[in-house]
Amino acid sequence: MSWGTELWDQYDNLSFHTQKGIDFLERYGHFIRDRCLIEMEYAGKLRRLVKNYQPKKKDEEEYQYSPCKAFKAMLCEVNDLAGQHEVIAENLQSDVIREINYLVKDIKEERKKLLQDSAKYVAMINNQVASLERSRKNYEKAFKEAERALDNFQRADADLNLSRAEVEKQRMNMAIKNQHCEESKTDYANQLQKTNELQSQHYKALMPEVFRQLQELDEKRIRNVRHFMAHSADVERNVFPIINKCLDGIINAANQINEKQDTILVIERYKSGFEPPGDFPFDDLSRGGESMPLIMPGGNTFVSSGIGAHRAESMTVKGTMSAGKLKKRVGLFAIFSSNKLMDVCSSVKNNLSSSGDKDDYSELPPNQRRKKILQKLDEIQAKLHQEVAAKDGLMKMKGVYESNPALGDPMSTEGQLNECSQRIDKLNSDMTRYQGLLQEVECNGSPAGSRKYESNTEHNGIGNGSTNNISSHKLNMSIPDGRAPLGEDESLSRSASDSSVSIPAVGLNNRYPGETVSLGASRNSLANDEDTPYYDIHDLPPLGTCTALYAFEATSEGSIPMFDGEQLLIIEQDQGDGWTRVRRQPPNAEEGFVPTSYISIHSS
Repeated sequence: MSWGTELWDQYDNLSFHTQKGIDFLERYGHFIRDRCLIEMEYAGKLRRLVKNYQPKKKDEEEYQYSPCKAFKAMLCEVNDLAGQHEVIAENLQSDVIREINYLVKDIKEERKKLLQDSAKYVAMINNQVASLERSRKNYEKAFKEAERALDNFQRADADLNLSRAEVEKQRMNMAIKNQHCEESKTDYANQLQKTNELQSQHYKALMPEVFRQLQELDEKRIRNVRHFMAHSADVERNVFPIINKCLDGIINAANQINEKQDTILVIERYKSGFEPPGDFPFDDLSRGGESMPLIMPGGNTFVSSGIGAHRAESMTVKGTMSAGKLKKRVGLFAIFSSNKLMDVCSSVKNNLSSSGDKDDYSELPPNQRRKKILQKLDEIQAKLHQEVAAKDGLMKMKGVYESNPALGDPMSTEGQLNECSQRIDKLNSDMTRYQGLLQEVECNGSPAGSRKYESNTEHNGIGNGSTNNISSHKLNMSIPDGRAPLGEDESLSRSASDSSVSIPAVGLNNRYPGETVSLGASRNSLANDEDTPYYDIHDLPPLGTCTALYAFEATSEGSIPMFDGEQLLIIEQDQGDGWTRVRRQPPNAEEGFVPTSYISIHSS
């Protein structure tokens, strides 16, 4: 069914209907626009929410627990969700709103043109009808005048008193009026035919074509509304997979929460390292201050040490023994038969206390102090590696300038090299100091499985000439890598004065005269003194195997050569200096250091 045939007489209603359709399309466009604003506002609020709940720098230590880590991961996923809502808004803005605006503009222009054409056609038919009406009126007027002229002629012709001239005059007037009437009649007939033809064309061809185009225009509008609605849904559906991934990420983060591990972390974080307080002594006033054991019900024995023997200041606020009281307790060191370890700890303490530094974390409990010192050592070692890399670059630049003076003055790098060397010396000094603090803490009681730092500063600090004031002391320590500690007769003593290897200060492949460093080949060397029996290093089991990637020629004491593809046993892992201690396959079983970057480790 077509508007042109069924609604041929509903021009005004069709004009109003098409205008309402355009208004509806514009309203739908406003709805999509407002929804984009809501999506953007929602995304912005989500991002502000994530930003407000991001962990502050002061709370980073709290985020080592699994719920906090999961919450931080969830914040990242929520931030991604906000991004997907922004994608929805952007796609609706570019794919729907813009197309709606273009469509509204096109429909308005086409409708305006069609209405102008229809108005022109209506004006034409109205003008023709008006012309027909004028012709009809002219014909009617001429016909009446002709009838009056005929009537006058008949009366004059019947009147015998009128002259023949008067009668002839009336006859001539009648003839003129009749001719005028016939002309008006002919004109009226012509106008009638023309009007009928135009009216037929107007209602059967011109206006139906206009109505047909208006119908197609309205169908186009409706069809596009359907397309826009479906496309809006597709825009949102397209981000569902990513939203589901974000939700899966939140679920995975929640599944990573481990209550057992968190409770262990609480122990590691707050463990003081102090021993629980002993029994309260019994003060027997009747004995005049003499101490006496008193057996109480339940089998507990209380020893009286006189009035005032137990002092409140020996307890801290939290009920643990104070640091001063702890240092007088020697039960922790009963496993060692020699007093040399206590002498070493006293020497380290005296050396450190004489420096007058305030950042030794002495106000913390032993376990927390040890953690802080280990963190500080890691920071110093990272800075030391950066400074060594910077010095390496400066030495290379100096070598390039020396080989080609046109590129620059070699002396221009001397100031930077001096500053770099001073910073390295300062870092090595700090490394030595904190290693001493770490050994002091471990002397007072090192937890099982604790991490050990080498006491030879020249091994950890590259390119300096400083010495360690505690490196010459031999300390009884556990065998590295988690193996069982040696007993009193099997203590493994580490000495930094046994042997050293000279290597370049700036790398393995760039050797410069005068830049040597002690490699610390004695990190696992055995001291055979009067208190410690000899312990053969070959008895240590290998930690894994490795394959030589490149051939290496040993030019320094303590290192061994290797050829490309050779299989070696790992005896000691790289401690951060770029060297790994290896052993050849039996029967040679030669041991020494090789560059870590020259080997590929298979297992450890």
